[in-house]
Amino acid sequence: MYSILIYEICIQYRDTYMMKFFDSWNNTQIETEQDIELLTIEDEVRKLVLHNDDYNTFDWVIEALVEICKHNTEQAEQCAYIVHYNGKCQVKHGSEDQMNRLHAALVQRGLTATVEN
Repeated sequence: MYSILIYEICIQYRDTYMMKFFDSWNNTQIETEQDIELLTIEDEVRKLVLHNDDYNTFDWVIEALVEICKHNTEQAEQCAYIVHYNGKCQVKHGSEDQMNRLHAALVQRGLTATVEN
């Protein structure tokens, strides 16, 4: 059943991606003509990490996360507390370009952030 579902997904994306899947009925690996781009896309996923500092207030951090990262208030508050108690928190993930733009916006507001693999 899973092989059929995976096969259907592969068929839908075969012009763009290469996927490998297993035929569970006879334990043979079947390859379709797809995936170099899929690996490239997965390799480009980056994490935006917010770090603790001694000069930004909770309200300022929460406001920045809501406006820049599009968090809701509750999510922004939770991230602020995690940063405060753990020293850092992953606040977003996505493409390298998107994370670099968000990073620049957070740094412009005086927050300490990094983009990591």
